[in-house]
Amino acid sequence: MLFKVEMTVIPPVHLSEEEFNEIKLKEKNYAEGLQEAGIWIHLWRVAGQYANVSIFDVNDNQHLHDVLMGLPLYPFMKMSVTPLCQHPSSIK
Repeated sequence: MLFKVEMTVIPPVHLSEEEFNEIKLKEKNYAEGLQEAGIWIHLWRVAGQYANVSIFDVNDNQHLHDVLMGLPLYPFMKMSVTPLCQHPSSIK
């Protein structure tokens, strides 16, 4: 199942820059693993914002939920999730 997920990070004010950088490194490693596994299939930065638009290929809704909840930055994110399906005019 494909999902478009829009994520906006809201940096926490209660953490030091060093603590926040540690979380961001964990996030990077987690995201790279999901990309290598073919789960996080597209990742685009939104220009001028601390945000991204991503496409996930997961087994079902629960799988997506588990993947997103596993993001180290999840507690500091606002998300929008949209399920996707094949367009009848797509040649792929």
